[in-house]
Amino acid sequence: MLIRPGQAALFVVILALLVVFIGYPLARVLIVAVSSDGGFTLAHLVAFFQRGLFVEALVNTLVAGAAAVVLGSVVALPLALLLARVDFPGRGIAQTLALLPLVVPPFVGAVAFQQVLGRSGVVNLFLLDTFGTTVPFMEGLTGVILVQALHYFPFILVNTAASLAGIDPAAEEAAQSLGCHGVRLLWRVTLPLALPGFGAGALLAFIRVIDDLGTPLMLNYTKMLAPQAYLRVTTVGMNDADGYVICVILVALSLAALVAAKALLGRGDWASLARGPERHPSRLRGARAWAAWALVAVLLIPALVPHLGIVALSVSKVWSFSYLPTRFTLDNYGEILVRTPHFVWNTLRYALLAAGIDVVLGAAIAWLLVRGRMPGRGVLDMLATVPLAVPGVVLAIGYLRVFHDWDVPGLGQPLTATWLILVIAYAARRLPYTVRAAYATMQQLHVSMEESAQSLGAPPGRTFLRITLPLLTRGLVAGGVVAFITSAVELASTILLVPRIELGPLSYGIYIYMQSAVGRGPGAALGVVAIVLVAVGTWVINRLAGRNAGAAWRL
Repeated sequence: MLIRPGQAALFVVILALLVVFIGYPLARVLIVAVSSDGGFTLAHLVAFFQRGLFVEALVNTLVAGAAAVVLGSVVALPLALLLARVDFPGRGIAQTLALLPLVVPPFVGAVAFQQVLGRSGVVNLFLLDTFGTTVPFMEGLTGVILVQALHYFPFILVNTAASLAGIDPAAEEAAQSLGCHGVRLLWRVTLPLALPGFGAGALLAFIRVIDDLGTPLMLNYTKMLAPQAYLRVTTVGMNDADGYVICVILVALSLAALVAAKALLGRGDWASLARGPERHPSRLRGARAWAAWALVAVLLIPALVPHLGIVALSVSKVWSFSYLPTRFTLDNYGEILVRTPHFVWNTLRYALLAAGIDVVLGAAIAWLLVRGRMPGRGVLDMLATVPLAVPGVVLAIGYLRVFHDWDVPGLGQPLTATWLILVIAYAARRLPYTVRAAYATMQQLHVSMEESAQSLGAPPGRTFLRITLPLLTRGLVAGGVVAFITSAVELASTILLVPRIELGPLSYGIYIYMQSAVGRGPGAALGVVAIVLVAVGTWVINRLAGRNAGAAWRL
């Protein structure tokens, strides 16, 4: 096997970067969790299960993940069947509306849900005025589950709809010829065939739920693993072993769910021996079309509440114990754009730099994985993919542990005291998006195009820059945009790594305003800015994905 020096150098440099900024911090978290006075011990892990608070946090995290998946499936499955199997006027609008919950960051949605469904929210005020009672929609773990389910259900929807669209019509036609129709056909044939997509989406939603730090903090509910890890580090200190044990358990849960999702998505038990003719969605007109839209409205209106609530809150001066704001103002936007514009500008700077780093690394890693001949490519692939299963709070704690005494050349201060740590954290967490996007695009490029350029005398580096890279642009831009918009609303790692308030990005600004005496209006205005950033990015992704809307969000 001939290994070119340039390829080997590139491989070593990228592998070293991934080890330093992904592998080593995670290894340090694990080492602290299983060591005492320099020796190996499981005492910290045993002590975790002997603490009532930690066991309750673990149970609550698992319950929240499972309940959010179940509640999200109640919304996602009917929508997936409707959008994948039925054509009706405005179907494209319905598909866009179904993805809109992803546009609102979950911790922003938590604030809006409180305003609408909270103890003194719009719905409870109506119930109190009409029936003399209230319903604790947003109290404790129930509120966390409600917010997370209505935010993450699109992951289940998109994966299930894709799986339904890929079912061979011949399988269902064969069942119908044997007398299987209606609900029985759906239950015995259609849904089992769509199980890989549904399972992958459900497990991906589960990963996002247990990773979510912002929603519990915004709702002041800390009896879950991610908030407990955050509290242990911020109150007890970086040497507290319990915080690291919680991190290890979080990573173990995420890895188990990710491995299960990959295994389920990759199984061939549901594959057809041959592919029948393409399915054409049934067309609905008249009353049936209106009925379809009624179902869409019933399922999606609760999930779209945060959009309306956060916009109304952003222009309100007084909104308390009333159905709507009693006084309106634009001063909230003046606060964030004139008096504290650094939150927005910092977000654009950090997220753009992180996305740019991910695009460069993603292209290089994908090329090494598909075209390279270096041994150890599996290790490179693993290190580039593992951030998918690493909660933001875990990576942030690893960075605090490792880089608190690494001085930045020329600045004379630790890396964790500069804004560079946020860019590095965002780039590390979002790298899998650009790697997967570039890898999928690279696999579709036939090697003969590059070989033709090299046969005409172009060296490998020039061939990559002039031939391969332009053909990868579509996938890299899609992955880069996903990296940008998810970095722009990242809270879990941000809240631990922000050195000073003036270096904080948008997500940190939202959190600070929501806890401050200034009120929630400026925080809601920042939430609207976040919604606009994510909405524009999602539109770009869907344009790049063409008809396969939402493909960039699939596992």
